Amino acid sequence: MESVRHLSIDIETYSDIDISKAGLYKYAESPAFEVMLLAYSVDGGPVEVIDLTEGPFPTDLYTALISPEFVKHAYNAAFEWYCLSKYLHTVLPLTQWRCTMLHGLYCGYPAGLAAIGNALGLSEDKKKMAAGKALIKYFCVPCAPTKNNGQRTRNLPHHAPEKWQTFKEYCAQDVRTEMEVEARLSAFPVPEEVQTQWVTDTRINARGVKVDTEFVTAALVLDDQSREQYLKEAMEITGLDNPNSVAKLTEWLQAETELDIKDLRKDTVSALLGKELPSDKAHRVLEIRKALSKTSNKKYEAIRTAVCADGRVRGLLQFYGANRTGRWAGRIVQPQNLPRTYIKADLLPIARTLVKQEDAASLQWVFGSVPDTLSQLIRTALVASQGRILLDADFSAIEARVIAWLAGEEWVLEVFRTHGKIYEATASQMFGIPIEHIKKGRPEYSYRQKGKVATLALGYQGGPGALIAMGALDNGLTEEELPEIVDRWRKANPHIVQLWNLVEAAAREAVETGRRITLREGSIVIAREYDPMHGLNFLTITLPNGRKLFYAKPHIGVNRFGRPSLCYYGMDQTKKWGRLETYGGKLVENITQAVARDCLAEAIERLEQANFPVVFHIHDEIIVDAPSDKQNLSEMERLMGQTPVWAQGLPLSSDGWANEFFKKD
Repeated sequence: MESVRHLSIDIETYSDIDISKAGLYKYAESPAFEVMLLAYSVDGGPVEVIDLTEGPFPTDLYTALISPEFVKHAYNAAFEWYCLSKYLHTVLPLTQWRCTMLHGLYCGYPAGLAAIGNALGLSEDKKKMAAGKALIKYFCVPCAPTKNNGQRTRNLPHHAPEKWQTFKEYCAQDVRTEMEVEARLSAFPVPEEVQTQWVTDTRINARGVKVDTEFVTAALVLDDQSREQYLKEAMEITGLDNPNSVAKLTEWLQAETELDIKDLRKDTVSALLGKELPSDKAHRVLEIRKALSKTSNKKYEAIRTAVCADGRVRGLLQFYGANRTGRWAGRIVQPQNLPRTYIKADLLPIARTLVKQEDAASLQWVFGSVPDTLSQLIRTALVASQGRILLDADFSAIEARVIAWLAGEEWVLEVFRTHGKIYEATASQMFGIPIEHIKKGRPEYSYRQKGKVATLALGYQGGPGALIAMGALDNGLTEEELPEIVDRWRKANPHIVQLWNLVEAAAREAVETGRRITLREGSIVIAREYDPMHGLNFLTITLPNGRKLFYAKPHIGVNRFGRPSLCYYGMDQTKKWGRLETYGGKLVENITQAVARDCLAEAIERLEQANFPVVFHIHDEIIVDAPSDKQNLSEMERLMGQTPVWAQGLPLSSDGWANEFFKKD
């Protein structure tokens, strides 16, 4: 049997479609799309560059691309795979591809090739060339016609031969950098099951979901009309030429209300509207300001920009988008961040019909603010294919289930194995109230809210601040009673509290001594792993299914409170690589969300294998485009509710709906 060979690839492409706004799939379907350069290396040998603007695609390279003898490597391999498939008019075998960006993300590094090169400390001859952005802008996107460039709209190689030669070297250097990254991380391979999930995810992204383009077009018309009317009304009330000017509008509001208004952010406007203002005019202007701030309606424009010729929008998911946990992130339309829907489900078809009719008056009469209604309807722009139906099922309280299973908090697990009323049961456990008394119509029902906010906020070692962030004060609780809620919840969940302490102690010991510590009868392993050849070391947490969480350069440092703290390197909130602090509760959060993610990933694989084509998913919710048989929903729920072999004792449950358009149940 011949040994497997390796082909490392990077391409440079042109299209008249803005990939940052429209996404890869719309970008590559443009008639103007082409692959200009292809750099490659065979088995780590010298990098060759093929200039496809000068001649045909080499036959031997095409053979290598379709041959199972070669494993194909690329950074963000889904791009190379899809673009080369479109360029060569054939679907290249996806299972033969490996994504080095995924390898970096799996090991806790940033997504960009330049960023991971810097994080790994690559030498200058191995790093991505800094000149790349300017060269891509010159050759890969349309240019503005000017007198100096002869009114052309595209720069070709003969327009700047020296730049073109530099561009070839840039393409070659990307291959060298990608190969060096792969070599540096080779001691910490991506598990086969994660590789399989990447293949499935790439296929789901390429499949996409159908868009109701008629609805989207009408929604954009209504949004433009309502915004124009609101601005006209604001101009009439204030006398301002531009009521969108924050400075001018703030000045007008201060004069009108005699209040000290420092900004016009959404929360400030909402707070002012909650007060009794001395001016009806100011109140109306603030209402207009709130309506015009519905930036979520820009998602309609994002959908229209990205929708492909067949009426589908693709590329909504980013595999391993969340560092360490491996959870997905949203792209293009950002399905993980869609506005909530408050319109009753049975009224949604009416609202959609009025939008399609562009009947703003009726829409406002029935539902109120047009921008707000449009915002609530964004989900419904995603629809089932012709003759099919969307099935949607999501895991019920998945994180509460997983953390209880990890910690061995048996009373919580028993709740989920039986009636499932975790908020009522938590309140009963915290306050010693019989659970049967916590129901609507009884005074004890108010305790349910305390049980709910505590369940949602306190599982990861949070205190009063976590309760506030979860909306405790907005839901009738007072700041004075929050410490007691924290204390009662922790006393009611001693095994979860113990898990925080065990995980932090084990992580500290692993970092300080190099010892390997096992928890939960060996299903979680915390260790320090080294690759002295490349100077890498990680704190790793092996999950029950064998996948690992990576924390680069772990050490004991000093936290923001001046106390010793477990630290590591990763991406901070400003998307920069730097030192981060962590603690037991945060590590437990990572583990819990990672296990929940693995449950979702396995459910996706089961659904795909059972011919339930997934079109996208959000957090713990999966949406499939299925034949128009609502009986399929119970089978989907059954498949999702199966407990993985590595998670025996974890009670999973899913609930769902069937509908012709996407909604929030």
